[in-house]
Amino acid sequence: MTTALERLFLTAQGIPTDRIPVFCNMLEQGAIELGLPLKEYYSKGEYVAEGQLRLQKKYGHDNVWGLFYVGKEAELLGCRNIIYASDGPPNVGDMVVRTLDDIEKLKVPDDITSHPAFAEIKICMDILRRECAGRIPICAYVTSSMTLPAILMGMEKWLDLLMNGPAEARDLMLEKCNQFFRKEIRAYREAGANVLVYANAFGSLDIIPERFFRELSLPWIRRDLEEGGVEGVVYYCGGARMNPVIDQVYQATGIGTFYLSPLDDIATGKGIINGRALCGGVINDIELIDWTPEQVRMEVKRMLQAGMPGGKFFFGTILMPMSVPEQNIHAMIDAAIEFGAES
Repeated sequence: MTTALERLFLTAQGIPTDRIPVFCNMLEQGAIELGLPLKEYYSKGEYVAEGQLRLQKKYGHDNVWGLFYVGKEAELLGCRNIIYASDGPPNVGDMVVRTLDDIEKLKVPDDITSHPAFAEIKICMDILRRECAGRIPICAYVTSSMTLPAILMGMEKWLDLLMNGPAEARDLMLEKCNQFFRKEIRAYREAGANVLVYANAFGSLDIIPERFFRELSLPWIRRDLEEGGVEGVVYYCGGARMNPVIDQVYQATGIGTFYLSPLDDIATGKGIINGRALCGGVINDIELIDWTPEQVRMEVKRMLQAGMPGGKFFFGTILMPMSVPEQNIHAMIDAAIEFGAES
């Protein structure tokens, strides 16, 4: 029987297999499976790992996550307050960088793996590696140098600094975030992650003008990835469109996987990639809240009909809200498995 990891590897090589890989990105749903409030659930690596393992067994998709929540990266850089909701992802409640002077004071840990905020991540990753290694892809989430400042200082302040300067403060912020990124991606690889989702909202023209992308964002993408290489790296723009930048990113980095936005036309994205990399067709998981199971099934079928010709294609979600009904999750994954097996 083909394992999920073999399925992903073979598909990336353009080799036919039993069906396309199906990636389903559920985080808070793990707390539901364990019957825990989110604050308690995210307090222990054992809980997060068990939640991921139960979800994968329940729904049959092809991946598990070592990600707790995006604010964990801010905690590694000094954030002391995370705000927990009852029905959604936690948010950063303490901006690490409040003034330009704080950029100079920002300290990147010498060893991320010894930081207290990484301890529970390490426990989670150890469990996932023990249970899934060689069978199921283990995903980690790493935020790009260009996007991480928005988590540390807020989107509005970062956009102002990015667009208006001063350039010295902007570049120092980017340099420190790049130092952190390199250490973080190395730590996740060493912990057992073999799929590394490179989250870069500022790698889309939906967020910044093309000139800024060419002159600033693209060079920092290169710098982020030049040390560790692109093995296992997935280009992801946080749900923003990437079709207009795929060719430039590929030419600059050779990244092997592009995780399209629900706003991207799948056939167009496949055409731009042109067999050079693996392409992920991504459903609009907000719509999953209100669609009927039959609507979900038909949308999955439409997406796979657009993306499967020529191979090197897989199905995915963005980040599924807790309010998506279980019947719709089952309908989505079952349809992707069924239609993904058609030649």
